[in-house]
Amino acid sequence: MIGDRLRELRRARQLTLRALAEATGLSAALLSQIENGKTDPSVETLRRLAKVFDSDLADLFREPDAPAVHISRPGERFRMQAPAGRITYERLTPGRGDLEVLHADLAPGDVSAVEPWGHVSTECVYVIAGQIVATVDGSDHEVRAGESITFDSRLPHLFANRSETRAQLILAVTPPTP
Repeated sequence: MIGDRLRELRRARQLTLRALAEATGLSAALLSQIENGKTDPSVETLRRLAKVFDSDLADLFREPDAPAVHISRPGERFRMQAPAGRITYERLTPGRGDLEVLHADLAPGDVSAVEPWGHVSTECVYVIAGQIVATVDGSDHEVRAGESITFDSRLPHLFANRSETRAQLILAVTPPTP
C-alpha cells in the first residue's frame, strides 16, 4: 500500500532509490524495504518523503483505487511506526483522502510527538482504555476511558500517557494529515 505509493511517486519524478535516499537522508536499503512491504515507515520517515515529493503526508497514503467498501482486519492494517516512547498508529480506513481513522496504543510514558504541532484538520480522539493528557494550544486536558476530545488540529497538540497503565485510542482526522 504505502510501498506502492512511494514507488509510484519516486518513478513519476524519475528518481532512483539512491537519489531519493540522498534527498531524504535515509538509506536506499530502508526505502527499498518500504517499497517492497518488508517494513513500515516511521512518521519521521514519512515526513522526510513528503518534503522531497513536495506534498503533504496525506498524499503518501492516498490510494487511487481505494475500495468503496473496506474491511480493516488485524494484522493486515498499515502501521505508522514511531521511535520508542512515541505513538504508533494503525490505519483503520482506506486511503481515499477524505477521512482517516486510526487506532493507537500508548504505553505509560509514551507521547504522540516530541513537541506539540498542528496540521490543517479537525481531530477527534476517543479513549478506549486507560487515560491520556491531551495538550492542545498549551492547555492540558485529561481524557479518560469512554471520553473523547475534539479540536481544531491547526492548534499545536500532542497526547501523553502520564499514567501507569496502557492507553488505547481511536483517532478520527478529516481531512487526513497523520
